[in-house]
Order: sequence, then structure tokens, then C-alpha cells
Amino acid sequence: MAESRKRGAARKSPASSRAPRKLAALEAVSSSIGQGPDSDHDKLIYERIRLGIVSALAVNDMLTFTELKQLFGLTDGNLAGHARKLEQAGYVSCRKVFEGRTPRSEYRLLSRGRRALERYLEHMESLIAATRDR
Repeated sequence: MAESRKRGAARKSPASSRAPRKLAALEAVSSSIGQGPDSDHDKLIYERIRLGIVSALAVNDMLTFTELKQLFGLTDGNLAGHARKLEQAGYVSCRKVFEGRTPRSEYRLLSRGRRALERYLEHMESLIAATRDR
């Protein structure tokens, strides 16, 4: 029994020698979260729905509340809460218009939101690069 443990440990040693190097790389990348001029808001788009909203707006000039709701399958209240947080952070703008008597909310990504998304993507790319064997 003790010999099989020793053999198992011997097999794992090459991988374990890579672990400290990769761990250090991941720690360096993860320490960048929350850094920079928008550090209070950087973590906003790490939430799945808010990331989805920002990403959808990055590839569309404008999306309505109804379009976002259908795209993500959200309730009115859930989408409104996430959109409000992004709007308060200055990541998206919301313009309320009327089509006849029907209200319509139009959302657009602002430059601050685009920068936050770019930082998020750079961070994810760094994590991917740090975890791949080279």
C-alpha cells in the first residue's frame, strides 16, 4: 500500500512542479481585478446577466428593454435591477420614448461600459493564457 502511494506521488511530481508557476501567474492575473480608475465598478460586469447585457450592447447600437428581456429570458424586475446598476455605474444609458401610448426603453453601451468590457475580456484572456500549457 505504501509503495503504491509512493508511485502515485512520483507520477504527480512533474505536474506539481508546474503548479507553483501557474499558481503565481493566476494570482498575478486575479490581483488585477478591482484595479484602475473604475475599480469600484469593475466587478459589476462579472455577474452573468450584467456581462450578457454589456456584451449584447457591444455588438448592437441599441437594444430595447423587451429585446433584452427576451434575449436573456428575464423577468421585468430582474432585468430592471441589473440595467439600473449598469446605468448608475455609467456603463449604459437608458432613453425612455413613447411609441404612441406605449413606453419603450432603449439601452446603449457607453464608452465607460465598453472599457469595462475590454478590461474584463483582457482579464479572461490572461487567465486562459496562464492556465494553458505552453
